[in-house]
Amino acid sequence: MTTQFFDTTSSLNAKYTAIKKTFIWSWLKRVDILLLLAVLMLSVIGLIIVYSATKNYYPLEPTYFLKRQLLYVIIGIIAMSITASIDYRRLEYLAYPIYGLGVLLLLAVFAFHSQISTTYSGPSASAQRWIPLGPIQLQPSEISVIGVICAIAWYVQSHGTNLKLRSVAFILILAAIPMLLIIKQPDLGTGVVLGVVMSALLVAGGTRLRILLVLAAIAGLVAFFAIHDHLINSYQLQRLTSFFNPNNASSASKYQLTQTENAIGVGGVRGSGLFKGSLVNLDYIPELYADTIFAAIGEQLGFIGSIFVVAMYALLAVRIVHAAKVSKDIMGKLLCVGVLAFIVFSAFQNIGMDIGLMPITGIPLPFISYGGSAIIAFFAAIGLVLNVTYRNTSVKSSRYV
Repeated sequence: MTTQFFDTTSSLNAKYTAIKKTFIWSWLKRVDILLLLAVLMLSVIGLIIVYSATKNYYPLEPTYFLKRQLLYVIIGIIAMSITASIDYRRLEYLAYPIYGLGVLLLLAVFAFHSQISTTYSGPSASAQRWIPLGPIQLQPSEISVIGVICAIAWYVQSHGTNLKLRSVAFILILAAIPMLLIIKQPDLGTGVVLGVVMSALLVAGGTRLRILLVLAAIAGLVAFFAIHDHLINSYQLQRLTSFFNPNNASSASKYQLTQTENAIGVGGVRGSGLFKGSLVNLDYIPELYADTIFAAIGEQLGFIGSIFVVAMYALLAVRIVHAAKVSKDIMGKLLCVGVLAFIVFSAFQNIGMDIGLMPITGIPLPFISYGGSAIIAFFAAIGLVLNVTYRNTSVKSSRYV
């Protein structure tokens, strides 16, 4: 009897082990490991560069910003796990509540404005962008982008592609509400990001060309009158006009662009070395750990390090496009398209402004710039892409095709 008992136990253990191995193999085959590696690599680079750029801020606690950034990354990974685990096809019940939560958070920003304080300097120091939550501050503008992506994707899924004028109008309203609240804060950069995301979703949703052309013309007219009639803040207007007419740029705009370009130029091919570099260590560049962090990468890691970072974003973009291709429904495709526009445009704008190719805005470099709300939002967005890939990839198919 004893021998039979041990034989049965061994058999059960062997079956359990086989099932466990099969599950792990199935999970590995269906999860986009390359996408995960690109995101984690960018996050690690962000941790290192944030520490390098801030270690002299508080001599008695040089790891202050590093520890907070690490906490944000951990919370972001948790958020990514949640958005990846809930079947995206169940967003029928969650898309509009997520969108509504984002709008409510944006409204809460104005309700809490009297309590909001910020350590940022410059013209945007009084911007109404944060909700105080004890020791941390929540900036809901990036998070609301996730809500817009989910809401539009579900709307198109439920109403079909080849969007007609009525459907396009509804989508415009969906995007316009949070966009106007974000611009009112004021946060023109994230408002532009949201506009790019909405445009990408309209194109991917099958909006007719003539409607897209009319919308583009209307957007151009709105932008023209907003600039001409000074409907945006003076410092935002100065940033835009200084980009198109550098001779009339303010001293602050010239200084920031000059310092970022100098830092990248000083880095050369191999860079000055990690934790080295005079422009970084002497704090010559404004908001080096946030909006202009790519300049720190350029000075310390040089052209090679900068190209590696750009390559990681390229790999990330390729894997998101792959997820959109394998999706068997329009909702999965639109979720991926929205995330692609969100992350790629943010990276392009941030890097572009540091090298003089784009106007100066407050858009963070995804997964690298210091800041909790943006990191959590970017990780949650990647979770949606992993969700689509996992539920549209069979065990037999390869994740590298």
